[in-house]
Amino acid sequence: MKIASWNVNSLKVRLPHLTEWLAAAKPDVVALQETKLEDAKFPVDELAAAGYRAVFSGQKTYNGVAMLARADVHDGFADVVTDVPGLDDPQRRILAATVGGVRVVDLYVVNGKAVGDEKYAYKLDWLAKMREFLAGEIERHPNLVVLGDFNIAPDDRDVYDPATWGEDILCSPPEREALKRITDLGLHDSFRLFENGGEHFSWWDYRQGAFRRNMGLRIDLILLGDALKPKATAAGIDRTPRTWERPSDHTPVTVDLDI
Repeated sequence: MKIASWNVNSLKVRLPHLTEWLAAAKPDVVALQETKLEDAKFPVDELAAAGYRAVFSGQKTYNGVAMLARADVHDGFADVVTDVPGLDDPQRRILAATVGGVRVVDLYVVNGKAVGDEKYAYKLDWLAKMREFLAGEIERHPNLVVLGDFNIAPDDRDVYDPATWGEDILCSPPEREALKRITDLGLHDSFRLFENGGEHFSWWDYRQGAFRRNMGLRIDLILLGDALKPKATAAGIDRTPRTWERPSDHTPVTVDLDI
């Protein structure tokens, strides 16, 4: 099973990119973030024509998450969750579903704006409540994958210039500690099962020729539960869509599981 995550930064704009990538990469399951579409406008028919079933939770202009599964392989989605108890958040950032015997939790984590901002405090609270939810998911679903745009670079290897970024947003110690509390539940960064070095990024700013200069961050993660960790056979970052015209500022990340 090949599972992917991609912050598409507007599905309306990036739908041709998505369908092209689906045809080439043929993932079994894809989690999307920042679809920026109301549910009534989600391109169900276009994705069905591409061979994928979809489940989604969106809103106009901002946020939005979705999950796709290959229609020729998987029957569809079960036990879909779009809201977490105790997390009073009207923003559409969470989507969980079971597909092919795997529980997949798609997250678009709050950005936080800047260290010390009220949105930063909200981000840390959001992550704490998400940890509570995920603790329950791990108990109920041994075959668990938690993935998405985490808006946190796990450590300095995941930052093109740690000295410049310092303890700014996306890299601050409280954010990293909040992520660690989540992974300490028994979740493993799939990319780091296969690659220990730096200079591997999934997001690059549109400005300053950041992609060409590889001035990026690795903030798009696929975390595997203990039961799936030994079944991972490969993990990677597909830079190709970031080279296309009018790309998302993120690019897909993937993991292959022998299940």
